[in-house]
Amino acid sequence: MDLYKSMAVSASGMKAQGTRLKVISENLANANTTAETPGDLPYRRKTVIFKNELDRAMDVDKVRVAKVDVDKSDFQRKYDPSHPSADADGYVLMPNVNSVVEAMDMREAQRSYEANLSAIDTARQMLTRTLDLLRT
Repeated sequence: MDLYKSMAVSASGMKAQGTRLKVISENLANANTTAETPGDLPYRRKTVIFKNELDRAMDVDKVRVAKVDVDKSDFQRKYDPSHPSADADGYVLMPNVNSVVEAMDMREAQRSYEANLSAIDTARQMLTRTLDLLRT
């Protein structure tokens, strides 16, 4: 049963990292999304917050997405007086998305996803070998 538990824990990690990848993709897609009119705010970067959750049925701690929150850091300002959402001084508020940070976060999420997938594959192989031994 311990191998099934390890597979369940790894599967929860894959699901959480999948959510994180979706949020990162949304951030990257909106990295240049400005407000439509002066005074409005541009796209605000989103972050994923994880939590531990006890699965009482299996008696294991699994990772879950607690919530998808917004990054409250300051927006960037860019001088572009011709932009429709420029303020009186000609500055446009740009999203607080840093593409380099998002790329690093994406790589980290990808590696975590792959590590969990590898753990599931290893547990599956061990179960298969155990069943083969029991058959003989």
